[in-house]
Amino acid sequence: MEKILLFKPYFSHTIWGGERLCREFGYDEPGSDVGECWGISAHPTGESIVDGGCFDGLKLSQLWDEHRELFGNMEGDRFPILVKIIDAKDDLSVQVHPDDKYALVHENGSWGKTESWYVLHSPDEGRIVIGHNATTREELCDMIDNGKWGELIRVVPVSPGDVIQIDPGTVHAMSAGLSVLETQTTSDITYRLYDYDRQKDGKKRPLHHKESKDVIKVPSKSTGEMVKKSPECPDNSMVLITDCRYYKVARLKVKGEYILESGAPFLNASVLEGSGTVLGTEVKKGTHMIITSEGVKRAVFSGDMDLIVSTVEGPHLI
Repeated sequence: MEKILLFKPYFSHTIWGGERLCREFGYDEPGSDVGECWGISAHPTGESIVDGGCFDGLKLSQLWDEHRELFGNMEGDRFPILVKIIDAKDDLSVQVHPDDKYALVHENGSWGKTESWYVLHSPDEGRIVIGHNATTREELCDMIDNGKWGELIRVVPVSPGDVIQIDPGTVHAMSAGLSVLETQTTSDITYRLYDYDRQKDGKKRPLHHKESKDVIKVPSKSTGEMVKKSPECPDNSMVLITDCRYYKVARLKVKGEYILESGAPFLNASVLEGSGTVLGTEVKKGTHMIITSEGVKRAVFSGDMDLIVSTVEGPHLI
């Protein structure tokens, strides 16, 4: 059985994208509007393709459907986690995601979307939109209907290393100059609440006020519940930075050699800095991989690297 799978990412070109993502991580993707790199994805909007090995050229969704043994024979109709890097040259729209129950009924059986951000880069005065200031649903609807965005939207400062947990129903947006690694459920359902009146091809992008009113949680969680500093991660250690019912996310810092022994069904890993080997396979900054159920039994990391790793929620090492 293959112990490690490397992937060719899918790239999303966006109104707020730029060139830094490809320049920073060495990706060969043309265009000056690259906003997202979907490094590990089995979502039909943009799939990761296996790069090398006996499954070379196959989509991740094909492996999930036809070789479930790679993932510990987990149950489920789709690969559960999507990992991406997002770089914002301009402000993203203010948005909100539905939960599973709402998406199942209103989005043709899709999953809802839960996500977390690990902040990679932020300008000196970096900020995000996270949460809102309405105290009742009536107040929320009034603010939306009358465009009281300054009163409604909560803007807070962020710095590299911050971890933001974004549950369904949370108003949120990245601001210009930020880069994050996002770990999320396999969903692409987004309701656009406010878009700064921008135009694309001479037209404003559509908004989704009805759906947003339906799914936004009132009142919002406090900023401190959603934005936290990640814990220190000493050399040759792995530290949990966030978890929820869908996933666990950790930072792994390798200096020389680190041996991971886990009972997880699989492990996602993305190299944020440095280079080295994982199970004898060369990796570098920008590499996205899955360590399979066989590989996680004893995965040897060598080199000088900083990684973000994730797996499904459960009684595993992370």
